Amino acid sequence: MAAVQLVSALGRRAMCRWTAAGDRARERVPSAGHIRQSFVCYFRDKQRHREVRSAPVIPRGDPSLLLVNAGMNQFKPILLGTVDPRSPMAQYQRVVNSQKCVRAGGKHNDLEDVGRDLYHHTFFEMLGNWSFGDYFKEEACRMAWELLTEVYDIPQDRLYVTFFGGDPALGLTADEETKEIWLSIGVHPHHLLPFGLAHNFWEMGEMGPCGPCTEIHYDHGVGKGAAAQVNTGNPQLVEIWNLVFMQYSREADGSLHCLPQRSVDTGMGLERLVAVLQGKESNYDTDLFTPILDAIHRGSKAPPYRGLVGDMDPDMIDRAYRVLADHIRALTICIADGLYPGMTGAALVLRRILRRAVRYSVEVLQAPPGFLAGLVPTVLEILGDAYPELKQDPCQIMDTINENEAAFLSSLHRGRRVIDRTLQKMDNSQSFPVDVAWSLHRNLGFPLDLVSLMLEEKAVIMDTEALGQLAKEEAERLRPLPQSDLQPDRVLCIQDISELQRTGVPRTDDSAKYIYKLQDGKYVLSPCQATVVALYDNNSLVKEVGQSQTCGVILDQTNFYSEQGGQTHDLGYFVREGHQDVLLPVVNVQAAGGFVIHTVSVPESLHVGDRIDLFVNEAHRLACMVKHTATHLLNYALRCVLGDHTEQRGSHITADRLRFDYNIRTPVTGQQLETVEEIVRDVICRDEHVYTADVPLNQVNCIRGLRSIDEVYPDPVRVVSVGVPVEQLLHSSDKQHTSVELCCGTHLLRTGMIQDLVIVSERQLGKGISRILAITGEEAKEARELGRILAEEVDSLSLRLDNGMKSLVDSQRLSKEIGQLTDVVDGAVILHRDRRQLQERLRALHRTANTAIRKLESRETISLGLWTATLCKDGYIWEEGKSPEYGLGGHSNTATS
Repeated sequence: MAAVQLVSALGRRAMCRWTAAGDRARERVPSAGHIRQSFVCYFRDKQRHREVRSAPVIPRGDPSLLLVNAGMNQFKPILLGTVDPRSPMAQYQRVVNSQKCVRAGGKHNDLEDVGRDLYHHTFFEMLGNWSFGDYFKEEACRMAWELLTEVYDIPQDRLYVTFFGGDPALGLTADEETKEIWLSIGVHPHHLLPFGLAHNFWEMGEMGPCGPCTEIHYDHGVGKGAAAQVNTGNPQLVEIWNLVFMQYSREADGSLHCLPQRSVDTGMGLERLVAVLQGKESNYDTDLFTPILDAIHRGSKAPPYRGLVGDMDPDMIDRAYRVLADHIRALTICIADGLYPGMTGAALVLRRILRRAVRYSVEVLQAPPGFLAGLVPTVLEILGDAYPELKQDPCQIMDTINENEAAFLSSLHRGRRVIDRTLQKMDNSQSFPVDVAWSLHRNLGFPLDLVSLMLEEKAVIMDTEALGQLAKEEAERLRPLPQSDLQPDRVLCIQDISELQRTGVPRTDDSAKYIYKLQDGKYVLSPCQATVVALYDNNSLVKEVGQSQTCGVILDQTNFYSEQGGQTHDLGYFVREGHQDVLLPVVNVQAAGGFVIHTVSVPESLHVGDRIDLFVNEAHRLACMVKHTATHLLNYALRCVLGDHTEQRGSHITADRLRFDYNIRTPVTGQQLETVEEIVRDVICRDEHVYTADVPLNQVNCIRGLRSIDEVYPDPVRVVSVGVPVEQLLHSSDKQHTSVELCCGTHLLRTGMIQDLVIVSERQLGKGISRILAITGEEAKEARELGRILAEEVDSLSLRLDNGMKSLVDSQRLSKEIGQLTDVVDGAVILHRDRRQLQERLRALHRTANTAIRKLESRETISLGLWTATLCKDGYIWEEGKSPEYGLGGHSNTATS
């Protein structure tokens, strides 16, 4: 009751009170922070929702997205039915949060619109409340209306509500249920409007959960006739809240089926809501942006911001203000979440945001270098309390912006020269070459609108249609593949999981994958026998699979490891009871919703209820265990050498090698990598115990030095510790100098089995992110030996070069050998530092050999019997004989030609 009174007080006293006269002007203007917090407070305290923190803008294991662009992204596993039943997320029923979102690439791309109007943004905050199988349409509508009209005190006559009016072509009737709910709440019939599929039917993608939605729009001042202006693009009539009722699933053939669990997904843009409650028609006039606009004015000395658009802003000063205010928010958020400007995917999107901001800063506002990064502290003041991660390393954010700005300004200078040179070669009748414009865009990072603007200033035309086609083709290349194209064979979808649950198929017990022991120095996996509980053929549940087919097999239990946590899946085979001579190869293992599905080649028939013996490929499993434990040691060693700020950004473990991505502040040196290897080898030599234990999630935070990555963990969660028992870690207040991580992978029991680790590659993926490839065991020893052999080959070439090259043919042969050895070194699996050193030596040898060849090629040699003459600039030099012309004895006599 106290919580309800608090929300009510926030709504009527501290938030926004309206007077009855005139336009009901507010007596007090609420801050954006109060508006955001009162939303969370209303749903958390009054409506019993669980508050969930915002996910990073880098999607969690979702290759279908470039960037998080909606509040629902982090909850997709629930909506798709793939959430781990042991995860806290599986228990979510009512949730509220404020999610950081970026729409600047992929399906939702608002980048080029930012600055042109008063409401488009690349970064925005999405307020949302959620129901997963709990309340549905009526409760969602009533909560939304109460919050807007009673807590926020928005006049009802300013609000217009839309609902789904049906689609006869798809056989979808109008959502009369939602219409009746709004009427019963008190929405005036003239303010309740039906719309079709484009506006009021929401879909996650080409396939998957979807359903009708109802939107709430706010009238900033249209007044009479506003109903006819809804969804027409009038900036004074804006959508502020969308309530999606997920009740269908779109199938591959386009048909719709009812979901087993109905959910509610709502999203309200904070920026638009703040504009409403602060009495502003422009989002940029709210306190989310005005401090940044003031900082731009102070730092650039440009005229004050006036809020003009279009023809009213001919010098684009106000557009530049909006671009910088928006883009610096997006840059700060993305870099703080670990995304850096780069050349592909989301990194390329961020690069374009940064370069567009620099262009407006330098070209329009005439701001000094470094000005853009100087706006970061202002962003932290506005958003830092809501998203504390922004304050962890502001210097890194500013340094990244400054470095990329400097690089772009250099490119800008080069691009101007390219344009000028191209124009000099053109006839007056020619249009500017599209391939040159595209090269400026793709290779030097020029925004396309900047190329157009620079040509427009010079009264030069360009084929914009052809340029647009190139941009479209690139967008297609960058567009994430549909989820169905990315999934391996036999992955369970929400309908599969629902059907398994409905038919009473038990979830798979896969705890046996962790059961193995060391026996006489060898790892022995526990035997496992299971019963077939479900079979999939062509994505349909069947009772029997015929011979010579590939099918999906679900067992009541398994000791096979399914692909997760960066570790690849197990390989192996099944044997049917009573058919010991027939092997059923297992080629893939995946898990979803608590079920483990094995992709199996069936040489003869297989039935539900068959008893089978499971045989994991032990060599493959052990190789993965070695690489996974080595990955943990590598993570630990990198932090020891580079500092605790070093964070894992991803990993992938296979039987052949391990890949590890991590953040860096400055490029890693060869000496640092060598130290990392030494630390890992020291732990290997000590043959430390590797301890594992399942620990309740609410207890793991007390482990000092624990490492984890941004993902949803099961509860209890598996803790892997090297050298120190997990129980000891739980009861110690001291930070342990050891590797301790949350991890679901399979690991060695002792580190000695790794034998050795060498880093064979280290390269930067983009600013602030580096990738290491490493190998272990015998492969590592072979890499060391191969490096030694190649070093001897380089020594031999160097010695031959030092002894001198007596003829042009010998020199050319030696140069060719140097080139061939360079190719071998480039592709060899050897230590990263060895490769660097050998490549440097070979480059030096190549330069020396080429210099000698050029000298020899400048001299022409003539042989006549006993006489040899070499042509030089002063004539012929005769050696080893007499000159027939002069009859002079001795050596090295000279005669001019």
